[in-house]
Amino acid sequence: MEVLSDLNTFAKILTDKGYNGYFHTQGAYPGKLKDSISEYLENCRNGTEGTPKPVLLVTGYLQWAGEDKPHVQCSMWVKHLNGKFFLNKMEVKRKDQYGHLLKQSELTNLSVVNAPKVREAIALVSDAPKQQVVPKGRGFRH
Repeated sequence: MEVLSDLNTFAKILTDKGYNGYFHTQGAYPGKLKDSISEYLENCRNGTEGTPKPVLLVTGYLQWAGEDKPHVQCSMWVKHLNGKFFLNKMEVKRKDQYGHLLKQSELTNLSVVNAPKVREAIALVSDAPKQQVVPKGRGFRH
């Protein structure tokens, strides 16, 4: 299901789902989701960046607790056509403090409407909580 929306609507839907951190569009232009994409497209219009790509790579962290802790990164492939934007694909990765991949999930055939909330995206690459084994009783003690 494709849902085409302008940049304001696109960014608002994702921000409401918790994608409210800082992102990079095409590896540069740090800022909030809407600002990052807008700045990239503006630089394409004024000739600094060249011709805009039909699919933009927008990356950011969904979970960060410091350089010495594991973190969750998100990459979104955002198609844009005639001022309309839609989410094409999303990749969520959990990496350790050294940058080694721990777990990865790829979501395709997405729309901005059915994209997971940030909590759900993080859960896709988080380890399920381990069940604790309750020790058996040793019987009656005298």
